[in-house]
Amino acid sequence: MHLPIVLLAVVVVVLFLVPAISSQPPPPPPPPEDCERSCGNVSIPFPFGLTERCSYDSSFLVTCESGGPKIVLFYENIDIVNINTNTSELEAMAIVAYDCSNSSYSATFETNGSFSISKKNRLFAVGCNISGDTDNTSCDSVCNYDSMRNGSCLAGNGCCEAKLPKGITGFFISTYRSVGMDRNELDKNPCSYAFVVEQGKYEFSTTDLLDFQGTKRNYPMTWLLDWAIGNDTCAMVDQESDDFLCKGNSECIQEFVGRGYRCRCKQGYSGNPYLKDNCINIDECKVGTHNCKGECIDAPGNYTCPCPNGKPGEYRKDVNTCSADELPIIQIFVGTLVAGLFLILLFTWIYVGLKRRKSLILREKFFKENGGIMLQQKISRDEGPQIQAKLFTVKELEKATNNYDQSRIIGKGGFGTVFKGYLPGDRIVAIKMSKIVDQTQTQVEQFINEVFILSQINHRNVVKLIGCCLETEVPSLVYEFIPNGTLFDHLHNECKSKAINWDIRLRIATETAGALSHLHSGVSVPIIHRDVKTMNILLDSSYVAKVADFGASRLIPMNQDKLATMVQGTLGYLDPEYFQTGQLTEKSDVYSFGVVLVELLTGKKIVDFNKPENERQITKSFLASLENETLFQVLDEKLQLNEVPDHEIILVSMLAKRCLHLKGNERPTMKEVASELERISAPSVIDKHPSVTSTSKEEETTCLLNGASGDYEDIDGTDTSSLEFHSMKASLPK
Repeated sequence: MHLPIVLLAVVVVVLFLVPAISSQPPPPPPPPEDCERSCGNVSIPFPFGLTERCSYDSSFLVTCESGGPKIVLFYENIDIVNINTNTSELEAMAIVAYDCSNSSYSATFETNGSFSISKKNRLFAVGCNISGDTDNTSCDSVCNYDSMRNGSCLAGNGCCEAKLPKGITGFFISTYRSVGMDRNELDKNPCSYAFVVEQGKYEFSTTDLLDFQGTKRNYPMTWLLDWAIGNDTCAMVDQESDDFLCKGNSECIQEFVGRGYRCRCKQGYSGNPYLKDNCINIDECKVGTHNCKGECIDAPGNYTCPCPNGKPGEYRKDVNTCSADELPIIQIFVGTLVAGLFLILLFTWIYVGLKRRKSLILREKFFKENGGIMLQQKISRDEGPQIQAKLFTVKELEKATNNYDQSRIIGKGGFGTVFKGYLPGDRIVAIKMSKIVDQTQTQVEQFINEVFILSQINHRNVVKLIGCCLETEVPSLVYEFIPNGTLFDHLHNECKSKAINWDIRLRIATETAGALSHLHSGVSVPIIHRDVKTMNILLDSSYVAKVADFGASRLIPMNQDKLATMVQGTLGYLDPEYFQTGQLTEKSDVYSFGVVLVELLTGKKIVDFNKPENERQITKSFLASLENETLFQVLDEKLQLNEVPDHEIILVSMLAKRCLHLKGNERPTMKEVASELERISAPSVIDKHPSVTSTSKEEETTCLLNGASGDYEDIDGTDTSSLEFHSMKASLPK
């Protein structure tokens, strides 16, 4: 058995977002008539040119060399085969990457702002036991010589084929092979190849495995580049401006959705649509492209086929509308047509009526199944104020989300999917579509619970409920749109985490605590969130915190301080006392908030299964660092501790420790937590704290820490928080 030839063809397709549209200098005047418009046997039409004065701008500049025309696009000189102004496409010779025993070549290609890679292209790789795999493009191929055939690469025998993603502007392609292959296999397949070509421009041959370059030297393997003018689309560009190229009988292609705009000659005209007055009328009668049965008369952009004997109508091969001599035939035709139209209208009216009735019945059914009756009963029992949110119709939400287009998805959670939507007046909202309801009605209760709870909350740090829709199989909630994502994303994204310094983190903690305090003690019936975590804290463009996702929340009657529920929460954030007893209290949110404080301080994920078992939960490591006086070794390195007040770090850390007590009655209330954070974050907090009695900074901070730790028990009459503070101060980096 031969050792397999291991060949890896990798195509890294780099997706570029369309850059922000910026103003650009006006293009040069139309090219002079004396411009050279060919290189060898290749035509070079405007907007391309062999000199800058003959091209639209420098990105369309073509060089004419002995081997033919070329255009320079960043890393590669591209050999041009054809330029088509009707389709705005540039056809170029394919770039081939290869790997042989004594040589290799990797191709990097990137367009400039006027070009993109056509979706008509395909990725091909030629070789044995080939595997190409990226986030966007992959293909696999093996070599079974007994069954190998010439032709398509879709079977993956000897070569493989894959589509390229839409809208890309560059790629990197390379191949490499393993060592230790036997001579027999090397003789059959000495090199591996990878290339991008237009679909249909490459046909596999078994001889390619042995000598690809030799057999394909004269083969027209080409690929396509799309091009457009400027940055503005047809809808954005000033079409009355002198700089706009689609003039005369040329029109702007509205269907083109990429960056810039394209021109084409209007129907019935031909020429270069990018040159003024260059689209000339086609004489269909002369060239023979008409479909007249008799005489043909040319007209601007069209033609006519007059009826014999001067009768009105058109005498065409496909449709003959010439008037007949017999009047009764016309009357019969008109009568039949009128009767047919009447029957069509009648059946249409009946069909629309039945469909509308069926739709109303279905909407009423969904309203009941989605908890509409349950919501009405909650309101009627005076469990809360009248809901002010708007009830949206199905059509309103479909229009807002472009029929729930997948590109509008901005998040997925345990209870549903969140879409970005646009209401009339360009108001941006977040639309949460719940998952399909189960037989036990658990998700119905979660959904109605969230509507009912959010309707009672009016706080700047709680996401605002705008409305809901119960008329579809999957119910939906409509919130205000919070543009900056979740706190979790900002803490654990390498780039975003650098933007949230200590002041921002402290403010986020203070605002979140204030929102939870409002839920616990600022509403008529206390609300326990039950799923406090960084993924449920959203940030607006100014990094203002917004507490979200109340699907698991519960109302606590005024005469109770706890509620027996099925345990629910997120691993790492879940209150251990609630987990063991099933008794939900306000202190359960306090514990979860303490975990959030740890996450803000350390910048690490609360549970990380990639670490050793004793290091998986960061809360344990954090509490251990307080006991071992090594707090500053576990803090987030991106906090730049030399610029952060030491006393604020330690006060927040000790507050987190108080929140993380295993016993709920030993934790502070959210109101106390919010007040403490406000004191910590307030300007000149040292001077304002009532425990300050000394001018020494260390003494002042020690007093602050003593004041913040009043709920802790002393051991042998010693203030443990003070001791910990002095030890941690001594371990600070110099």
